[in-house]
Amino acid sequence: MAIINSLLGWYFKRRLQSFNYAIQNSDSIQKDLIINLLKEARDTDFGRQFDFKSITTYEQFAKEIPIHSYEDLAPKIEQMLQGSQNILWPSEITWFAKSSGTTDSKSKFIPVSFEILENCHFQGGRDALTLFMNQHPESKIFDGKGLLIGGSNSVNPLNENSFYGDLSAVMMKHLPIWASLLKTPTESVALLGDWEKKLDMMVKETVNENVTSISGVPTWTLVLFERMLETTGKANMLEVWPNLELYIHGGVNFAPYREQFKKFLPSDKVTYLETYNASEGFFGVQTDPNSRLLTLLPHYSVFYEFIPMSEFGSPNQKVLPLWQVEPGVNYAVVITTQSGLWRYIIGDTIQFETIKPYRFHITGRTKLFINAFGEELMIDNADTAIEYACSQTNALLRDYSAAPVYLTDPDNAGHQWLVEFESEPDSLEEFRKLLDSKLKELNSDYEAKRHKDIALKMPLVQSIPKGTFEKWLKSKGKLGGQNKIPRLSNNRIIMDEILALLNQQSI
Repeated sequence: MAIINSLLGWYFKRRLQSFNYAIQNSDSIQKDLIINLLKEARDTDFGRQFDFKSITTYEQFAKEIPIHSYEDLAPKIEQMLQGSQNILWPSEITWFAKSSGTTDSKSKFIPVSFEILENCHFQGGRDALTLFMNQHPESKIFDGKGLLIGGSNSVNPLNENSFYGDLSAVMMKHLPIWASLLKTPTESVALLGDWEKKLDMMVKETVNENVTSISGVPTWTLVLFERMLETTGKANMLEVWPNLELYIHGGVNFAPYREQFKKFLPSDKVTYLETYNASEGFFGVQTDPNSRLLTLLPHYSVFYEFIPMSEFGSPNQKVLPLWQVEPGVNYAVVITTQSGLWRYIIGDTIQFETIKPYRFHITGRTKLFINAFGEELMIDNADTAIEYACSQTNALLRDYSAAPVYLTDPDNAGHQWLVEFESEPDSLEEFRKLLDSKLKELNSDYEAKRHKDIALKMPLVQSIPKGTFEKWLKSKGKLGGQNKIPRLSNNRIIMDEILALLNQQSI
């Protein structure tokens, strides 16, 4: 393995120059990219519909092609799921990344072309290793194996010749040979859909491996760590994998998990590297180990546009290319990709801190959400579910607010709901069960995280006195007008303030 480590180490160290060139020339790369994407797709159904052959500038592109949500593209994606080709993108597409749903559907199916896999997702993995190897030139990471914690895949029921699954599963099915040889566990275990069985088999297969790197979302990584220590009786994960050097993470805010990882990995020799890799593309990577900012990647076959959130959804909203953004503004992200997502709103919001290079942090979603465990619970899911629970238990709702309970409280890790009822439900316990059941029905990511209580426990639901939310708004100087209680929060700031207010009332 020493020879492999030397060869791969040399390769990744040499890639840094081209990476830095791309970051320093983002604007010109993006200007060329949009014209090339239009040329590639001009003979697709979508390209003919919007006469791509006549579009020669970004300004024409922005004028002729509308902004799209998933619902806008869903009919064409449905054609692709049924086996039609050359709809949004010219190359054959037989794989789809399944991600959390929208108002109209439980799940989204994002087309994954060979080009987006190779030029975007895998390019992101290569560049993450390039950055790590140049920051740690003495690393022996390729002497061992990389542990991949991912999802599962299935045959598409609409077309037996195509497949869908979590993005991680799609990527694992297409890994290059060198990466397949250096990964663990085996593919059959890595792609299991039953997470309880999968965790036990992952422990069995990896406990005696020389694991030097881990890639996965924090939620499932911590669950695996807990299962591994229960099985081995070890005090921490470095007693199991003493040569672990790198943890690559993304998908959810890492801040709430940082202290827990320190307990499992009590050493400063482990590097934490954040990436921004979504179902639609690999968008950013942490280039400075001393900064939590991400660097936008302009050369990954993804063309970027941005809508200021102050104008988002308005009839005359501004849509800006990368070279026109400003630091300190909260933007909704719009992408055009080599898988046929044309001016597609991904739902994330970011704010640039520096320009050239374009460094940013993720500020949230275009809608209210909770995504502490990768569940991507949207406000429309929550509103629908709580309305259903009320209707089934003869309750009348005044308002509610929900927030995560992090894994620092493993017995209750999940969501906490504070609910003001105008009329109490027949049974609060039945209300809680119905709420949970409906959320599973509406949101496939929530359903996956709730499976057998492995990552998310049953939600905690507390009925609170009428007027509590009004008192909290008053305490913030926000009583009246259009001010309202935030119904979903991705942190516990508001939740803990309301609970503190309730405790004061009870004294």
